[in-house]
Amino acid sequence: MNASDRTPADLLRSALAADPSRPLVTFYDDATGERVELSVATFANWVAKTANLLQDHLSAEPGERVALLLPAHWQTAVWLVACSSVGVVADLGGDPAAADHVVAGPDRLDEGLACRGERLALSLAPLGRRFPSPPDGYEDYAVEVPTQGDVFAPYAPVDPAGPALAVGGTELSGADLVDRAREDALRMGLASGARLLSALPYDTWDGVSAGLYAPLASGASVVLCRNLDQLSPAGLAKRVESERITSTLV
Repeated sequence: MNASDRTPADLLRSALAADPSRPLVTFYDDATGERVELSVATFANWVAKTANLLQDHLSAEPGERVALLLPAHWQTAVWLVACSSVGVVADLGGDPAAADHVVAGPDRLDEGLACRGERLALSLAPLGRRFPSPPDGYEDYAVEVPTQGDVFAPYAPVDPAGPALAVGGTELSGADLVDRAREDALRMGLASGARLLSALPYDTWDGVSAGLYAPLASGASVVLCRNLDQLSPAGLAKRVESERITSTLV
């Protein structure tokens, strides 16, 4: 990664320039059997489409707040970097009534209705499938995102000193987030090519750092596991071997 990177979006651009084909996020849901692997290039494409959706479809502006009522999931990781690309604050598990926009998973749709702004729903189903019909009060992300552009350019430059992430009672600027992610990567021994398996939820800085930011800041990749408690010890050992895991956080 480049020393000049000051936002998560900068980190992704550097990763794309360095090696677009390497895995960045591999996601397992052991309740459904889902496995999704996203290269840096594929992840960046999802981020660009989602950032365009935020900027053009939702008319989100820098400094606005997006409540992300979502679990640790590959689509949540996409939303985190897309928010950084636009300059809006990604508020993980935040109060939808205090947010300008809300993005909710299927188990938090009722809670998200407290937001008076634009609302998007994610099915979180395998392959990013649509809902059978959009939930009341929401647009379906899987319906809206495919038509968005594959290249994103913010209308206004993103200020690295501006707020970027709120999680677990902590609010960080883009620059602070990048610095902390680099520190965490060093502490965890992550380097280029490392493979970190994380089953930590996205409700604390430690969870979201291990599950996205520290690997992104170090040229490593993350194997993000949801519902890992449904996997047997033998199954976990097999995954560690098949995914070439170099460190584990469960």
